[in-house]
Amino acid sequence: MTEVELWSRETRAQRACAALIKNGFDAVYVNTAQEATELVMQFIKPGMKLGFGGSMTIKTLGIQDKASQVGAQVLDHNKPGLGADEKLDILRAQLTCDVFICSANAVTMKGEMLNIDGNGNRVAALTFGPKKNVVVAGTNKIVADVGAAWERMEAYASPMNNKRLAKNNPCVKAGHCMDCQNPTRICRVYQILKRKPSLSDYTVILVGEDLGY
Repeated sequence: MTEVELWSRETRAQRACAALIKNGFDAVYVNTAQEATELVMQFIKPGMKLGFGGSMTIKTLGIQDKASQVGAQVLDHNKPGLGADEKLDILRAQLTCDVFICSANAVTMKGEMLNIDGNGNRVAALTFGPKKNVVVAGTNKIVADVGAAWERMEAYASPMNNKRLAKNNPCVKAGHCMDCQNPTRICRVYQILKRKPSLSDYTVILVGEDLGY
């Protein structure tokens, strides 16, 4: 990455951080994924219950394994061998965990965060419940405004996640959201966080790398 590219990423991210702070979020910019990982781990203590939204960003950082190594209890609804009821119990338990960790689908330069969910467990946790929310997003997810955020999700994030999950939905063939009516549709709950939810404790970490979709 060139010096100019690094400058662009950091400048845009710092402006987005300032806007997030103005909107009530605690927000910080770091240059690397390694720095982001170290910062996230500062919020995790032995014995804590941790919830995770489905996130390629957090998977890349390896937070779940690191959390287990320090003695935290990972509430993993994707753990192999879980039955449907067991998975649902874990999803519900995440809503009252000590720390909920995930990414966002888009962050605007006006300090807003946007997300699309299938089950709604992530957007529910990001609205109310966990004692602490930690959101990590690469600078690839920073966009100008809400309109650009929806475009990013429809043209990129949603089709990529459908492909990753092997969903036979029209966007996988078209490469763009088709607003389908398929029963396997994963884009069902749409969220805009314009301000920090009143009773939630938030830290947003923007990272000067491309992370996730």
